[in-house]
Amino acid sequence: MDAVLELADVTVKRGQATLIEGIDWTVEEDERWVILGPNGAGKTTLLQVASAQIHPTSGVAGILGEVLGTVDVFELRPRIGLTSAALADKIPRAERVHDVVVSASYGVIGRWRERYDELDHERAVDLLTEVGVRHLVDRTFGTLSEGERKRVQIARALMTDPELLLLDEPAAGLDLGGREDLVSTLSVLAMDEMSPATVLVSHHVEEIPPGFTHALLLRGGGVVAAGPLEYVLTEEIVSATFGMPLMLSHEDGRWAARRHPRHRTS
Repeated sequence: MDAVLELADVTVKRGQATLIEGIDWTVEEDERWVILGPNGAGKTTLLQVASAQIHPTSGVAGILGEVLGTVDVFELRPRIGLTSAALADKIPRAERVHDVVVSASYGVIGRWRERYDELDHERAVDLLTEVGVRHLVDRTFGTLSEGERKRVQIARALMTDPELLLLDEPAAGLDLGGREDLVSTLSVLAMDEMSPATVLVSHHVEEIPPGFTHALLLRGGGVVAAGPLEYVLTEEIVSATFGMPLMLSHEDGRWAARRHPRHRTS
């Protein structure tokens, strides 16, 4: 298998602050990764590097066979499917759901005067069907629930048949039902051999969909552990990542964590 991401000693600094430091990480094309860590761990910064939105301050970032700093990022970014809160905020609330998805073909947000062929329109509908929101095709984005918006964003991210899919906290802001629906959808995508290599950012092990294969755990901008889920999702490693003694359970393909009862504060 070829690597879709190869990061070597990647560091990102902003002023005097170091956001991530010395990151070594490789993602193969058949892998599905979750990035876990507390607030401020560097998860979103790492995903910004992986999506060619920012360049590392030092180190080498290889993405889809190209090296950041030596490639036109405007040619690279269409090969990457991305969902994030920042991207969602840019989508016009009056935009028709179908247009939110199909406009990804041109890499634009907000349909204007672009022309799309019938195959583009059919693909947009097929993707909305795949993520379970075909019935919303003619609704406007602003009228959707948070969970519906997340699904539409995933359909948009898949529109260009990307080689890498990056999901930045897709379950953020969802209620329990919405989260479970989304996890189920992401699990179906993860288990599809035709789906691209996928990286999902989360704070919670409960949001790891069945079918995901690897985890990268971050704390304070550095890597705590990285590798197959069964080796790195241990109570010792997860506790070190979140700075708290935690109990971890794994049942029916789902993970759960809670504070260890012997270490509760009074």
